[in-house]
Amino acid sequence: MNSKIVKELKLKDSPIALLLTNEKPRLALQFKEGTFGGCVAAMMVAAAKGKTVVFDRKTFSCPGGGTGLGFGNQFCKQFPIECLLSTGNIEIATKMGTDSSMAKGERFYKTPDLAGKFVDSLPITDVPTDYVVFKPLEKVADDETPKLVIFFVNADQLSALVTLADYNRGTNGSVAAPFGAACHSIIFGYKEDEEENPRGIIGFFDISQRKRIDRETLSFTVPYKMFQEMEDNVEGSFLEMDMWKKLQERQ
Repeated sequence: MNSKIVKELKLKDSPIALLLTNEKPRLALQFKEGTFGGCVAAMMVAAAKGKTVVFDRKTFSCPGGGTGLGFGNQFCKQFPIECLLSTGNIEIATKMGTDSSMAKGERFYKTPDLAGKFVDSLPITDVPTDYVVFKPLEKVADDETPKLVIFFVNADQLSALVTLADYNRGTNGSVAAPFGAACHSIIFGYKEDEEENPRGIIGFFDISQRKRIDRETLSFTVPYKMFQEMEDNVEGSFLEMDMWKKLQERQ
């Protein structure tokens, strides 16, 4: 799939197409069933580098990843996410045999109650398909329709996407930047796909997973219908003007 946006932004990595399907792609990367500790964010990076990746309800590796991919609430009440995101719990960490992250907590929220409030705010989704697939946008076949498109971008490129998102709307409300795990922009993207005028989601704010990407990089996730809208607005926009071209010279 060719993209005018990709051409104008001169992206370092391919945008990721997220597809919902009941057919498992051949030769795709996948976590082994029953393993714990793998990160969906790492698989996102692999897809941006050219790999095809697949997940199902038995191979998402961690509760946060399963939730972020749209396999329902994988935190349930069996994983103490409220403790992990806040002040930790030594007794639980010892019982689970986990590292210091659970014992000390990640301190993203001041108290477990506040962390629980955050979890309750997530747009938990249960996708209607067996598989969630990541693949580079250019590898999407003519008979495939992505659900979401995820960009990895630097500050200049993000500025362009934020501007383009509102180019034919004029609302100044076409993007959002909610906190979540590195992969949680996906469920926020699913939620936006249900809206008449969806927003782009700026993400990858998860301090625990920022190490997986360059320090200058963030993600920008849009429903496919919004991606098409933005594609249609490239011609005649600021992306064809000298001020953007000059910015491109410093990348």
